[in-house]
Amino acid sequence: MVTVLRIRGLRVVIFTNDHEPAHVHVYGDGEAKINLVGRDGAPELVRAEAMTRAEIRRAMATVAEHREALLMRWKEIHG
Repeated sequence: MVTVLRIRGLRVVIFTNDHEPAHVHVYGDGEAKINLVGRDGAPELVRAEAMTRAEIRRAMATVAEHREALLMRWKEIHG
């Protein structure tokens, strides 16, 4: 597990032994799994547990804002 970003009270993580599609896990009060490239090309929420709607919106906005850097980190970690 590699923490790739800490911002706005969130911790964004990529697991080193994870699987495609490229995604991150975002931790705040709960956890969200977000694909970096969804069906429309934008980040897509896979699931969220124990997060408020406001925290999910913050997580989605953070991933969208840093998507290119997160994709580069995914490729560095997973090849």
